[in-house]
Amino acid sequence: MCDRPRRNALSDAAGGTTVRGVITLTARLSPSALDTRRGVVRLHREVLDALGLRAWDAVQLTGARVSAALAAAGEQPPGVVLVDDVTLTNLGVVEGAEIVVAPIRVEAARSITVAGSRLATTALTPEHVRMALTGKVLTVGDNVSLLPQDLAPPPEANVSETRRRLSNAIGMTWTNELITITSTDPAGPVAVQPSSVVGWRSAQAPAAEVTPVVVQEKHEALPVANLVGQKEQARRLTEWLELMFRQPELLTRLGAQARLAAMVSGPEGVGKATLVRAVSSSVGAELVELAAPSIAVLEAGAMAKQLGDAIAAVPEHPTVLLITDIDALLPTTPPPVATVVLEILKTAVSRPNLALVVTSARAESVDARLRAPELVDRELTLPLPDGATRAELLRVLMKDVPVESDVDFAAVAEKTPGFVAADLCALRREAAVRAALRQRNVEEPRVGQEDLLGALGTVRPISMSASDTIQTGGLTLDDVGDMVETKQALTEAALWPLRYPDSFARLGVAPPRGVLLYGPPGCGKTFLVRALAGSGQLNVLTVKGAELMDKFVGESERAVRELFRRAADAAPALVFLDEVDALAPRRGQSSDSGVADRVVAALLTELDGVEPMRDVVVIGATNRPELIDPALLRPGRLERLVYVSPPDADARTEILKAASKNTPLASDVNLAELAADLDMYSAADCAALVREAALTAMRESLEAAEVTQAHLAKARQVVRPSLDPVQLAGLAAYAAAR
Repeated sequence: MCDRPRRNALSDAAGGTTVRGVITLTARLSPSALDTRRGVVRLHREVLDALGLRAWDAVQLTGARVSAALAAAGEQPPGVVLVDDVTLTNLGVVEGAEIVVAPIRVEAARSITVAGSRLATTALTPEHVRMALTGKVLTVGDNVSLLPQDLAPPPEANVSETRRRLSNAIGMTWTNELITITSTDPAGPVAVQPSSVVGWRSAQAPAAEVTPVVVQEKHEALPVANLVGQKEQARRLTEWLELMFRQPELLTRLGAQARLAAMVSGPEGVGKATLVRAVSSSVGAELVELAAPSIAVLEAGAMAKQLGDAIAAVPEHPTVLLITDIDALLPTTPPPVATVVLEILKTAVSRPNLALVVTSARAESVDARLRAPELVDRELTLPLPDGATRAELLRVLMKDVPVESDVDFAAVAEKTPGFVAADLCALRREAAVRAALRQRNVEEPRVGQEDLLGALGTVRPISMSASDTIQTGGLTLDDVGDMVETKQALTEAALWPLRYPDSFARLGVAPPRGVLLYGPPGCGKTFLVRALAGSGQLNVLTVKGAELMDKFVGESERAVRELFRRAADAAPALVFLDEVDALAPRRGQSSDSGVADRVVAALLTELDGVEPMRDVVVIGATNRPELIDPALLRPGRLERLVYVSPPDADARTEILKAASKNTPLASDVNLAELAADLDMYSAADCAALVREAALTAMRESLEAAEVTQAHLAKARQVVRPSLDPVQLAGLAAYAAAR
């Protein structure tokens, strides 16, 4: 599949670390449900070119383990590879980790042996499995979904027939089943062919030899004093450990057990493991780390054995057992082996001088049984750093870095909403690179303010890595002509709650949760959101309404929950739902098996549920407000409705001036007179008119230096008004009724 010659050197433009024939990229979970569990990773087109790959060639992925997948083009930043949850588990890494990507040659499989759950081995024939594996790249030890690879199926694949057979054999849960590749002939990455022989591993056959990296490399513990923004959590964990290790008899005398099992939760990259390392060192306890994803990659029996052996090897003196990313080992929908894992952890907690601490960036995705009273019964939550905390974090991170006297950490912190400690470390690295390039021949180079601010253009917070970002181009609300009332309403509803939370608290009122922008197409709804994003120092997550819809049960609701979880991790944040009528139509009127109704319910829960949103504002945009479910528009949800009316003559004049800002106009052009004559033209129509006039001038002469009134008149014959009087009347009536 990938057997043609490769380049020996990779372009620096690819955005990652390159070494002859390979590239190191940051792993992020794919936001697309279409890619989920299909054995496909997404690379930026520049990375594909740098590796000499075409779309749908195979690549080798190296994390704690080695795996393989098909590579397709994606729209993410060049330094990121988008993968799904199964691929992360196969690699034994977590989101945000670095993985090595390289071209690989794939052989046709003569035979493949697989293992699976009792349900799968009983219900599925080898032919079923062969059909499910067709089109995927397989590596011994990998878990593979039964979902067929339908993004680029090979000619011999029959995707619809495969889905029908698997559904008939197992039922609705067939999409959740995973099987393990235990052996292949030939060895190495293989692809299933029509002639490949697929079989289930017999009970007597040994499991595949896969040795994960369960004990992580040693990390130098920070002093507790350097845990900026985590002092209270560090104090509580220190007290718990000191009581258990130094005064166990006091606990026993007071009727408590001398045991400790705690969970540390918080956004990814906030410093959960760093906190545990620092506190363990401060109390003089040894620290043993296990990476849950590298254990979860194993087959059930091997997983339990590796975990048991690792815990048995823990020394007898005071020790903290740290299991990172426990949600990979004990997910909300637990595999059968989860019961065995929980028993192993109970045994570990009962050992004297052994404290168990687990971490998770998705505490809601952890098996509820882990929080049983006899297991992990305590929890610490690390908050997202605010502006002052980020400034202090930058001072700590840069204390050993030579910086120029004009560096203002507070100013940098204001421009890094949603950044956690890991993001600020990445910012420091990028600033150092910029400073080094700028001062190659300087004896004492220093990092300056321009280096830190310049690094913000390439470093995105972890919480925003898989999200589309609005390109503002320096646009702010001040650049939006006219629309005074509309801009004021947006400022009050979207920016004030994020900028002045103290004022709302002082007056005893809750800020608005969301805003609905509605109006005819082309009148500047998205333009206003771009300007709003440029005016406020906040992260913006954008999504088209239809992008969250998925035909598989539960996937759309999961996508909604994931969207708001990312927004909470990136707070202060603005969630922009474009074409929201496609996401939240009136319930009970769709013919999609209830998918839309469930999505509306999930959206309502996120907007106004038991757990309130903090520092997150939602803006929806639509030109069909009457189609939106009324429950979404009541107070506490998208409660502010802002009508973006078609531009009048004065507004059209401002739009024409903005559109022709860089276009030389002849002296005979009067934009005010032209605007007065453009009735029923939208903002987009006005911009298109200027563009067409410039093209008309170019058609007459490629040496044209200006656009004349004649060019504009000729352009009007091509660019016609797009506003519909009937639609305008309906929207005006809707606005009047509100």
